[in-house]
Amino acid sequence: MTLNPFHDGLRIEPSPGAVALVIFGASGDLTKRKLLPAIYQLTRLHRLPPRLAVVGVANSPLGDEGFRKVMAESLEEFARVEGPDEVADSLARNLHYLEGDLTDADLYRRLESKLAEVSPGAGVLFYLAIPPSLGPAVTTHLGAVGLSREQDQGQWRRIIVEKPFGTDLASARSLNQLLHDHFDEEQIFRIDHYLGKETVQNLMVFRFANGMFEPIWNRRYIDHVQITAAETVGVEQRAGYYDSAGALRDMVQNHLMQLLTLIAMEPPVAFTAESVRDRKMDALRSVQPIINPATGEGLDAIVRAQYADGWVDGHVVPGYCDEPGVNKASTTETFVALKVQLDSWRWAGVPFYLRTAKRLPKRVTEIAIQFKRPPLQIFKQVSPTPVASNLLIINVQPDEGISLRFEAKLPSTRMQLAPVMMNFRYGSTFGGEVPEAYETLLLDALIGDPTLFARHDFVEASWALISPIHQAWAAHKATGIPTYEAGEWGPAEAHALINADGYRWRTQ
Repeated sequence: MTLNPFHDGLRIEPSPGAVALVIFGASGDLTKRKLLPAIYQLTRLHRLPPRLAVVGVANSPLGDEGFRKVMAESLEEFARVEGPDEVADSLARNLHYLEGDLTDADLYRRLESKLAEVSPGAGVLFYLAIPPSLGPAVTTHLGAVGLSREQDQGQWRRIIVEKPFGTDLASARSLNQLLHDHFDEEQIFRIDHYLGKETVQNLMVFRFANGMFEPIWNRRYIDHVQITAAETVGVEQRAGYYDSAGALRDMVQNHLMQLLTLIAMEPPVAFTAESVRDRKMDALRSVQPIINPATGEGLDAIVRAQYADGWVDGHVVPGYCDEPGVNKASTTETFVALKVQLDSWRWAGVPFYLRTAKRLPKRVTEIAIQFKRPPLQIFKQVSPTPVASNLLIINVQPDEGISLRFEAKLPSTRMQLAPVMMNFRYGSTFGGEVPEAYETLLLDALIGDPTLFARHDFVEASWALISPIHQAWAAHKATGIPTYEAGEWGPAEAHALINADGYRWRTQ
């Protein structure tokens, strides 16, 4: 693996080395909302090398000045930059734009010349902020003109690929093969923005830097785990993509599987990219097959549903099939809940419940780890209700932090118990703003640190678990799909799924 000369072991440091960031899809929404604000914040914090050139590539007729105007509008709307700003002005001088059809081979020859002009001898990071359908053409053309080949230590080449990484196991394998035809695995960074969130990164620190938690992180002390990713929004402007994907492809295969493996992984021998990713792969491989697509066995451990009209945040919202761009007869799931078991010494018998949905009452992504009750209820004579289980809650978003619920005595002359919460929040504890996920991930890709990125075998192993579910749904196709009222916590079937084991979903 080629190391970046300004790599300090964990994060980037300023260096005289030349670096170029090429953004395919420079006129698109991802670039405006996430990438340009991330580049600005990293520049403001002096985390990027001074000789950074940004080359935007798209088919819109912007030109250099038009691209700089896009950046100014982006920073005003998404980075709260108002009025004259020296950092923005400095960054604008290093912005360049190349117009062309991304499927045209001539564009890539012009890109090669542009890079030689604006950043000769630079290491280059290619960012595919484009629809998945264009990814194969861009990758193939980069390889054909030699832009994927690394020249020496200072002229590295890397590529960032946005999800979805395929739509099933076969397409994921095909995509990986295409990438490997032109790039080595060490050059490929498959981005999952959940892994860039501070709380997700802190999860490894919480587990492996604190001796008080690791000894109880197993089946002897943990009763069950709930992983929830809830959204209040509907499909918004993504109806075309979402109606062909659904919640299982959009969220479970990538985001929730990543969170599950971070909870379930064994301690790595060292905090290195490959050691961490190897242990995550071990955890993923230990997940029992969720379903048998031929017989449908396992379908009772999975619930899917679709939101109907209802109330969210005090407003009436339409049902999924009434959203613009959605097929009126669609059976695409906007809610999915499933039970997962792991075949491992650490987790045998501990159920993991995964749940994600749109149009729920609250936007929250959290991991709730419920511990077993004490073996002897010595307070049952004085407490009218059983002692509540200890609960560890990892808040991924929006209020990033960690909470712990434990029992305490109420202040009085009587022995009365009540659960209390101990809360840690990033904002109130450390002050300042928590870095956006794209800042962290973009920085790591420039460094060449793949720890927070998905490896090819993880992507394929995850699809190997999820694709059979889609196959079973297709084979046992129902005429309809259960619904839940927008603004409620999902369908009755989802509550029955977890209630059958004596538990209930957290409703925050």
